Parts: sequence; C-alpha cells; structure tokens
Amino acid sequence: MYVSGFGESPYGVEWMRFDPASPIPKLIQQVPHIAFEVDDLDGELKGQEVIVPPNSPSPGVRVAFIVHNGAPIEFLEVTSDE
Repeated sequence: MYVSGFGESPYGVEWMRFDPASPIPKLIQQVPHIAFEVDDLDGELKGQEVIVPPNSPSPGVRVAFIVHNGAPIEFLEVTSDE
C-alpha cells in the first residue's frame, strides 16, 4: 500500500494505492473511507466489526478499521507528536 497527499492537501485528503496482491481488505481498497481521531482506540473498537486490527503505521500513531453500515471507517489514536 502507498499513501500520499495528506501533507499537501488543504482538506486533509490522503490518497491510498494498493498493489494487486495487497493483503488490505478489498472493502478498504474499493470503497472510500473517512478517518476519525479518537482518544481511546481500544474503547472505540468494542462491539464493532473490526476488519483491520490495531496497528502502528508510524511512531505515536495507532490505527484500526471497522465496518459501519457497509462502509470502512478508520480510527486513529495519536499518542505523541513524533
């Protein structure tokens, strides 16, 4: 997976591109999603259909994806400004 654009976008849009053999769920690859910054990632995931479990794509950031009404939703927990 490759991401770009977030730092340059006045709207905070991040473009995601995927290799053909990407292990990222097809729902995330094919349906645009919205991301929410949350204070407690683990708490937000309780009772949800998690399709990408919590992981850390960069220092001080944890992310996970759920499905809500058939659409992917990303939650981000920022723990530092690194």
